[in-house]
Amino acid sequence: MADLEHYKAKLNAQLDEWKADLDKLKAKADGKSADAKQELNESIDALEAKLAQGRSKLEELKGASAEAFESLKDGANSAWDNIKEAFDKAKSKF
Repeated sequence: MADLEHYKAKLNAQLDEWKADLDKLKAKADGKSADAKQELNESIDALEAKLAQGRSKLEELKGASAEAFESLKDGANSAWDNIKEAFDKAKSKF
């Protein structure tokens, strides 16, 4: 059970970090030209959707029993890899 709690805490911390990164990206977008800002806002919208998916996965894990944890963990890891990739790609645009 400790592994489950540790894993959930780790995912929650990562989501909080990505939220802070997203806030920084929003601030940077405000200083761009209208065309660049529109493109960046599209990326930001996509990142917000990814974060929502991540929060949903985390909520799914929070309700999971220790037995269900292992089967849900692979899906959560895949979602996290997807979110990380999206953030890395967006950061390179800024």
